[in-house]
Amino acid sequence: MPDLAHRTALVTGSARGLGREIARGLARAGAHVLVNGRNPDTLATVVAELHGQGLRADAAAFDVADPDACAAALHGLAARGLALDVLVNNVGQRNRRALPEVTPDDLTAMLRTDLVSAFTLSRLVAGGLVERGAPGRIINVSSVLAQLGRADDVAYSAAKAGLEGMTRALAAELGRHEITVNAVAPGTFATETNAGLAGDPQWTEWLRRRTALGRWGRPEEIAGAVAFLAGDAASYITGQTIAVDGGMTVTFHAAAP
Repeated sequence: MPDLAHRTALVTGSARGLGREIARGLARAGAHVLVNGRNPDTLATVVAELHGQGLRADAAAFDVADPDACAAALHGLAARGLALDVLVNNVGQRNRRALPEVTPDDLTAMLRTDLVSAFTLSRLVAGGLVERGAPGRIINVSSVLAQLGRADDVAYSAAKAGLEGMTRALAAELGRHEITVNAVAPGTFATETNAGLAGDPQWTEWLRRRTALGRWGRPEEIAGAVAFLAGDAASYITGQTIAVDGGMTVTFHAAAP
């Protein structure tokens, strides 16, 4: 792991799943991690767990889909002396439904959570970094579905493709301020969200054939790529998306179940 001892990182949607593992990984690398979600009680449990492992963490309870709440939260953190060096836009919503069942309002809600929230926080955090004259890292959590098409998942694919486009544009705009902007694109991970699929032998067999590594991703396997991008070793990398997918995007297979 890189040395992030002098960095403060906000990880959105880090009360569970990949976000929780990203927060843990950054904390293990030495960062002071701010765990985000909407439920203070859930966040308190995660923070206590990290403290129990000797890691630095605090809760940051606010709704990333509410721009006013985002601004108030960052103002409050700054007032406590917690100036952000690293932002991980991890929050994501999924809506696995066929095109006729997805309304424009459904798509708007998906974009608000998966894309607009990342734009809002990136704008706020970048503004703070520029004002301080400090370098920084913005890391967006995309998906392999930003590049791959899958039936009955159009809203999610559209939102994540937008996130990767925004990653490149922000990298071009913020580079002169020594702020790098990158993304990681997870493949199929055995998280709480995918618990039903992870227990399905048919899906497991499909993954065995569909990915180069032939298995589900373990949630903790996402943290290394994010910690790398947050550290000094990635100081000349910006505008890139790293697929953390077990080789799914490079392995040909005709169709999913």
